[in-house]
Amino acid sequence: MERLFDSFANAVARWTGSPATFLICVIVVVAWAVAGPFFGFSETWQLVINTGTTIVTFLMVFLIQNTQNRDSAALQTKLDELIRTSDAEDDFIGIERLTDKELIALHARCEDAAKQSQATLAKAQAERRRRGHAGMEAERLK
Repeated sequence: MERLFDSFANAVARWTGSPATFLICVIVVVAWAVAGPFFGFSETWQLVINTGTTIVTFLMVFLIQNTQNRDSAALQTKLDELIRTSDAEDDFIGIERLTDKELIALHARCEDAAKQSQATLAKAQAERRRRGHAGMEAERLK
């Protein structure tokens, strides 16, 4: 049952996200608007579009959420595997289960490490420039 629902949710998500589906929806709305004068812009005429869009929106929320949950879990698993097999710190595996406070602390730690890396890089670049200019001065003096 679960695999059937997953297949259905994926197929519907692909179909509803296509340009053709958008065009069909635009045509339906235009046809509804054009039909307004023929129905005297009645409450029934308004109810048709309101009911239709509400039902579609209600159902699509669950299908989209299912697809996003699955995609997110797959992406997280891939990232965890890349972290596990690289020189990265294993502390990052499974961080999606941390509390907000723990995530903020980990993010701050990463920002500090990035600032240190940028400072080291800037220092190395300045040293290369200095040596490059010093090398050119030595050449000119010869």
